[in-house]
Amino acid sequence: METLENRLQRRINISLYALIFLTVLLGLSVLLEGCSDRCEITNTYYYYEPVYTKLEEIRAGVEVVSPQPIEGVGKIYYKDEYLFVNEPGKGIHIIDNHNPASPTVKSFITIPGNYDLAIQGHTLYADSYIDLVALDISDLSNIHEVNRLENVFTAYNSLGFYVDPVKGVVTGWAEQEQVSTSDEPCEQNMMAWGGFYYKGGVAMDVASFNESAAIAPGNGSGPGVGGSMARFTISHDHLYVLDVGNVQPFDLANESEPVIKGKVYVSWDIETIFPHNNNLFLGSTSGMHILDISAPAAPVKISTYEHIRSCDPVIVEGDYAYVTLRSGTECQGFTNQLEVINITNLSAPFLVKTYPMFNPHGLGKDENTLFVCDGGAGLKVYDAGNIMTIDQHLLAHYDSIQAYDVIPLDDVLMMIGEDGVFQYDYSNPEDIKLLSVIQVLHEK
Repeated sequence: METLENRLQRRINISLYALIFLTVLLGLSVLLEGCSDRCEITNTYYYYEPVYTKLEEIRAGVEVVSPQPIEGVGKIYYKDEYLFVNEPGKGIHIIDNHNPASPTVKSFITIPGNYDLAIQGHTLYADSYIDLVALDISDLSNIHEVNRLENVFTAYNSLGFYVDPVKGVVTGWAEQEQVSTSDEPCEQNMMAWGGFYYKGGVAMDVASFNESAAIAPGNGSGPGVGGSMARFTISHDHLYVLDVGNVQPFDLANESEPVIKGKVYVSWDIETIFPHNNNLFLGSTSGMHILDISAPAAPVKISTYEHIRSCDPVIVEGDYAYVTLRSGTECQGFTNQLEVINITNLSAPFLVKTYPMFNPHGLGKDENTLFVCDGGAGLKVYDAGNIMTIDQHLLAHYDSIQAYDVIPLDDVLMMIGEDGVFQYDYSNPEDIKLLSVIQVLHEK
């Protein structure tokens, strides 16, 4: 039987535990209240110091070299039987695709800081960090720079130290030291994509640091065709470029002399751009924006379809827009799905149907055949003739590839993924055939 002394001791212990618990709660309250002013960071971070490259060196870096192994793929573009595949930050691979069953890599254009491209007639337009570069591709054996608009992408990212008038442009990051504790202003130093400013650099959890994300912000007459993940597109003889929250039109009346026409602010989180008739459809992390480009040099926003926060490319065909939402660190969302949106009234788009997905990225559609790059779940092909039953009509599923983006055109699907450039014959959607693969040479 418990003695009186033991009972008293037990009650004293309980009281002490309660006091300790209340003290901890009070301490947490003080810390939380103080976070409006200062942040006490006690986790272990890795400090990444920006590596600058002089602008003169970057601007002298455009050249055409012999075919190079593809070590990474970004945006894809098709023009006059040729594929142009961006290798993020490095340049563009040119692939002869007259025979999709046997494509041939012809050359590589080195363009420092290149992530996007578009082509009008004989001119290829590409970003090079803060510049827009125009290249004459009328003779693929003699590609050369014909124009450069300098400093047009002055707000291509949110970090002020990316461009320095003396040091140049941030082109990489060097790990310098570990940071265990830092007393910093909370709101001023925290960044939306993670980490915080520290000593002129970035302090990040090493597991979440992504260098490409940190420094990135995408022959006959007429334009070529881009994928759904593009940030460059051409319509009405104008090049439209996404520059952080802005749409930036360039007049291409003279192909080799693009003329900037100003900027139109849309939303801070716009990611992708898709042209359709007299409109631009912009995918963002928070919704789909519809712009009127009847006056090509002066886009006007018509409406916004809002959705929960998630990465968001969009394509359009007929009366419907098809949007994929995916989770990811850049988007800070947790939704993975395909949405079908009625755009009969551009001023009032509305959701018709939602389909769950694994981690969808780019997508494309040719008549009733819908192609969805579902990330690690591979490429999925659907008969979308009935938008209410798309999930019941899966035509093909290639689950062994990491699918990123597609261009379906003339019964040939051109797809890029983590492992390379894949092409499929879908002339008979019920019997899709793999035509060819150009492998990506991953660094060991």
